[in-house]
Amino acid sequence: MKILYVFPHPDDESYGPAGAIYQQLQAGHEVHLLTLTEGEATRMRHKLDLSKAEMGQVRRKEMEAVAQVLGLSSLTVWTWPDSQLQDLDPRPLVQELKAFIQQLKPEILVSYPVHGISGFHDHLVTHSLIKQCFLELKTEGHSPIKRLAFYTIPDHGQATFSGDFIRMRHSTKERIDCIEPLSVQAIQKNREALMAYESYQEVIEESGILNKLDEKAHYEFFQENFEPPVQELTAGL
Repeated sequence: MKILYVFPHPDDESYGPAGAIYQQLQAGHEVHLLTLTEGEATRMRHKLDLSKAEMGQVRRKEMEAVAQVLGLSSLTVWTWPDSQLQDLDPRPLVQELKAFIQQLKPEILVSYPVHGISGFHDHLVTHSLIKQCFLELKTEGHSPIKRLAFYTIPDHGQATFSGDFIRMRHSTKERIDCIEPLSVQAIQKNREALMAYESYQEVIEESGILNKLDEKAHYEFFQENFEPPVQELTAGL
């Protein structure tokens, strides 16, 4: 099957479903990745003394390295303004997404859940854009998409505050439709993908993510309900 992941920034895939992406590729699926921005607004640009344009180019090259690590079927990086998605008229971006999807023809579309995992506004806006795009294509009657999925993490019972963002409650057990066990090799590829972001190693080390990569990938399915959860993103299609 053909799967398209859409995230707002470089590294969203590596902090998230990189291991699952690798495993899905190994299972014979096409997996494509689209980021809406170059991630140029990161605070690391100040420490590296780079302009936004220069930082964007650095992160784009790092994403290309990630594409090699995971063996992505394709990588597309757009240049919508990082950290400013909330200020945009969403209509042109929705139209661009729809055109991209109609050309690529993915059967599964994956993005962030409503809580955005981190609560960062670019993540929340991306969820809304993807849902609008999916529904408009469905209404127009020529959508290639058979499933809209949201990569997520399980809720641990309480809202948490982390850094600059307030995190809403994560996905409850009842909302999770797919729990995909990850192989040792897939988890290692996730680690390698994170290490490909050379300019971001300080942030990665601070987060401790390398020592707490999940052995399972969790997804919500939009307007579907699987109880118990299936073990593959493509199950039932």
